[in-house]
Amino acid sequence: MYPEEMVKPMREELSVAGFKDLYNADEVENAIKTSGTTLVIVNSVCGCAARNARPGAKMSLEGTKKPDNLVTVFAGVDREAVDAARQHMFPFPPSSPSMALFKNGELVHMLERHHIEGRPAEMIAENLKDAYAEFC
Repeated sequence: MYPEEMVKPMREELSVAGFKDLYNADEVENAIKTSGTTLVIVNSVCGCAARNARPGAKMSLEGTKKPDNLVTVFAGVDREAVDAARQHMFPFPPSSPSMALFKNGELVHMLERHHIEGRPAEMIAENLKDAYAEFC
């Protein structure tokens, strides 16, 4: 488990953009089952992928269409919440960072780590914006 002082700035990067931190399974269940669309970010300390994932997620919200709900869980820290979120992301294998868009509790779009790693934030944002255009 990573120390809180290490992950705090990474949490804040998303929370200041409107993402709600989830810490347990009940919070995850309630968020995903909420009507409308919910973007779930599995946040991570991984510098090679997460350094562009967080900015990409924030940039994706600049358009007119965006999810109704924005939530995040932190891999390596909030195990219960991450495990609950990943159960809803099946059949995709666990990866972090990752991003999942749900509509009325159904998984409709997924970005796994291999879709994020090595890609600029702008490309990640465009992928998400395309999903928002279709599902939000």
